Amino acid sequence: MKKLVLLSAVALTITVANAQNETAAIKKNEKSLARQEAVIRKEKKADREAMRKLEGEEVSPLAKDAFYADFGDISPVAWQRTDVYDKATFTQKGQEMSAYYDADAQLIGTTAIKTFSDIPANARKYILKRYAGYTPGKVIFFDDNEHNDNDMMLYGIQFEDEDNYFVELSKDNKQIVLQVNPEGNVFFFTELK
Repeated sequence: MKKLVLLSAVALTITVANAQNETAAIKKNEKSLARQEAVIRKEKKADREAMRKLEGEEVSPLAKDAFYADFGDISPVAWQRTDVYDKATFTQKGQEMSAYYDADAQLIGTTAIKTFSDIPANARKYILKRYAGYTPGKVIFFDDNEHNDNDMMLYGIQFEDEDNYFVELSKDNKQIVLQVNPEGNVFFFTELK
């Protein structure tokens, strides 16, 4: 009987030790993956070409033609020329949107205002836990035009042209923006000044 109790205790000790080792290995792998992702993002950022500046102050007629070809006869449309793209702001199916066109009058992508509840549930849970005390604010969804490889710029920062949510958070006098991909992965994007 004593041998059976002793063997059970040894087996339990080994099981607990293995579980702790597995947990430590998982945490180590997660940290390693996070470091690798950071290095990859940094390398991609370094490889990124600077966005081509637009010449002149007037919106390109080619961008306007491309907009109507892409979205149809929508009215009204507010146009704006920035340093790197022509921007059309409009309402489609009750949703306020903006479309961004590059120097070649090709659609880069669109943005739409969303709510915090629109982002993936796992991202909401992570943000509320990791950024406890912060208040969620404006949420922008960027929908990439997969046929155009040019990058996009939001909040004055150029980023890879992929579908992403951008979530503004505020706490006291501090405002930050998080980038959330459709899978619910959350990345720090920038601090607003």
